Amino acid sequence: MDNPDPIPGHAMTTPQPADATRYPRAESVDDFRHNLAAVRARIAAACGRAGRDAAGVRLLPVSKTVDEARIRNAYAAGCRELGENKVQEAQAKAEAMADLADLRWAVIGHLQTNKARAVARFAAEFQALDRLRLAAELDRRLQAEGRALDVLVQVNTSGEASKYGLAPDQVAAFVRELPAFQSLRVRGLMTLAALSEDSARVRACFVLLRGLRDRLREEAPDGIGMDELSMGMSGDFELAVEEGATIVRVGQAIFGARALPDSHYWPSGREPA
Repeated sequence: MDNPDPIPGHAMTTPQPADATRYPRAESVDDFRHNLAAVRARIAAACGRAGRDAAGVRLLPVSKTVDEARIRNAYAAGCRELGENKVQEAQAKAEAMADLADLRWAVIGHLQTNKARAVARFAAEFQALDRLRLAAELDRRLQAEGRALDVLVQVNTSGEASKYGLAPDQVAAFVRELPAFQSLRVRGLMTLAALSEDSARVRACFVLLRGLRDRLREEAPDGIGMDELSMGMSGDFELAVEEGATIVRVGQAIFGARALPDSHYWPSGREPA
């Protein structure tokens, strides 16, 4: 959902015309102001169709692969939180931009247990919790740092093997274990919808997550929040908002199209689009 700059070992190429036309590369502060306003207008329109208040939807700009200079322009345009998929990239950016004291970082991609220490040090939010071993390691590292972390539980609503997250029927049992980890502030659920041109199939993923969240609200242990639904990206966030998203993760519609497909940057194919 974001526009890359060259990374070591890879030559920069021109964005595919269709993507570049749909998501022009943002460079200046004015570019970012324009794109942020356009995305917020689309969120408001989707809320209007669903009879919702747009104030109930949080826009999380996703800056994966975007360079520091452009991120600083996005900050000048009003961005105060950013989502990143790769922990190493996020940490490097957080350290480079430590002078922006009110800039909040959310890690939204799959996390290996051995990277929990880094997240515990700098992240304000983690949206891809899907293993008890990871919850335990995050809790241990956070306690050592004297910090707490907002977390969302990732659910695989599409059933696609290429996606991380718990199967929907595993979530309730998983959530029941989470009060043991006192440094984790559980806020709700996250999902990646099916990568499909079929809007009905995409919408079904969002409906499933909302229904699961609503059921969990009735049975979640004390101290476990189930208010947040993080769902929807540049290509489908309006559908997500119509179905109850409280957080949308938008990259390309703000920063511009990537120069290359995800498979170039993440050959495993398991990173969110």
